[in-house]
Amino acid sequence: MANDPKKPRAFRLSDIAAEETGTREAPRAPVLIEPAKDPYEAEAEALLEPAPAEAEEAAIEIAQKKGLGRRWLLSWAGVFWSALSGLVLLGVGVWVNALIDDLFARAPALGVVGLVLAGLCVLALLVMGAREFAGVARQRRIAELHAGFAQAREADDYARARSLVAELGALYVARPETAQARDHLRELSHDIVDGRDLIDIAERTLVQPLDLVARREIAEAAKRVSVVTAIAPRAIIDVIFVAAQAVRLIRLISTIYGGRPGMIGFLKVLRSIGAHIAITGGMAAGDTLVQQVLGHGIAARLSAKLGEGVLNGMLTTRVGLSAMAVCRPMPYAAGKAPGVKDVAPFLFSKGEPKG
Repeated sequence: MANDPKKPRAFRLSDIAAEETGTREAPRAPVLIEPAKDPYEAEAEALLEPAPAEAEEAAIEIAQKKGLGRRWLLSWAGVFWSALSGLVLLGVGVWVNALIDDLFARAPALGVVGLVLAGLCVLALLVMGAREFAGVARQRRIAELHAGFAQAREADDYARARSLVAELGALYVARPETAQARDHLRELSHDIVDGRDLIDIAERTLVQPLDLVARREIAEAAKRVSVVTAIAPRAIIDVIFVAAQAVRLIRLISTIYGGRPGMIGFLKVLRSIGAHIAITGGMAAGDTLVQQVLGHGIAARLSAKLGEGVLNGMLTTRVGLSAMAVCRPMPYAAGKAPGVKDVAPFLFSKGEPKG
């Protein structure tokens, strides 16, 4: 039992220190450990390093082979349409010149009348072109305001927010119904020092009243479409009426928010609305909407024609909501973007549309 290794023993710390001094190795020189480099930092440094001359020449050669090194001002399609437009204009000019010459040959008075009419046509064309240009420029200004408000609110930039609010007030300076809201907003812009709060107040004061007008117009258009679809005897009448109401609604909503779309401006707005509908899922209104219309909807139970009217009303409402999102001078921040059920609840029940 005396040699049992499990039995506790007593020892001194000085004895252990003496044993370690006899077996300790000579001290080594300090080793410098180089810190490991972050792989992302190494990748960034590699990107910043200049590429070798051989690699740069190879890249230029590949770009030239693929046609990336040179840019054409016009493609062949552009050349074709430009040449065709020039030929059409030249033919019209020759025809007008020949017509006026013929009128002068018949009677000088007829020639003068033809010349005056031709001048009026040119003048009207110039005025229409100027209005188209002004409409496109105004719509671009609204789109820039929309993007600027989103960036300023995200960054909480007070200086940028105050400048944008001033531009927003100038956009509606010719609208008498916005005078009180603009004056109130001008006073608040000197007292509020937070950019995000200033943008939210501008949305509640100046833009949300316009939202109510746009929502009312959308609800009325959806009601007209649903009623006409339900009573129309031919499907072609439904298609024509729905398309006409959609065009009218887009123009009306653009005008409510300050736009003045001509033909070119309307096409640009229509393209933006199509892109917005494609991004947001088109007619995807959720499983609840589909069940209301197809499964549990009263209209779908009563008549297939009434069901088509509900669907066309939903389509019109969806187009109107996309037009609101595109034509609105600022994104939804202080309030939630409305849905189909918020604007046109009568499509799902017997309630009246909300204003």
